[in-house]
Amino acid sequence: MTSVRTRWRILGERVVDDNRHIRLSSVDVELPDRTRFTQYVARMPRSAMTVVLDEQRRVLLMYRHRFVIDQWVWELPGGYVDQAEDIAAAAAREVEEETGWRPRSMRHLVTFQPSVGSLDQPQELYLARGADQVHDTPDINEAERVRWVPLEEAVHLIDTGEIVGAATVVGVYRALTLAP
Repeated sequence: MTSVRTRWRILGERVVDDNRHIRLSSVDVELPDRTRFTQYVARMPRSAMTVVLDEQRRVLLMYRHRFVIDQWVWELPGGYVDQAEDIAAAAAREVEEETGWRPRSMRHLVTFQPSVGSLDQPQELYLARGADQVHDTPDINEAERVRWVPLEEAVHLIDTGEIVGAATVVGVYRALTLAP
């Protein structure tokens, strides 16, 4: 059900920057009560992440530094989906490139938007049950280290602020609902 009464109206949009990773715009909007303001909006390509679970219900995580928040965090492997690339194939490719593990299976879990107030970036979350190690050194540009983490410990990492990325938080909590 939609309501025209409470819909915000776009009055104009100016592109501030546009490249293959982001389109940043300044958007003039009018609220239902006729209040007007300018909002910055970022549009980014679709991303795919994977919850890789092994038989012991451990999840494959990468430890990396995120300069934007200047913090070391644990994350699921994932990245941008190339144009015309199959989304599941992109998710599997990212797991192997970033961690050295090749997923045995891929199943779509959920699609979500991490911050709908100012960011349009569809996130595709996949489940892989099991993986085979194809090389043992993670990509130095992607991760300090890669580790299989028990799901309960991953929840603790969320609680302590060591997992902060939306896709990883969603993925860990979604994995808890899956049958073994």
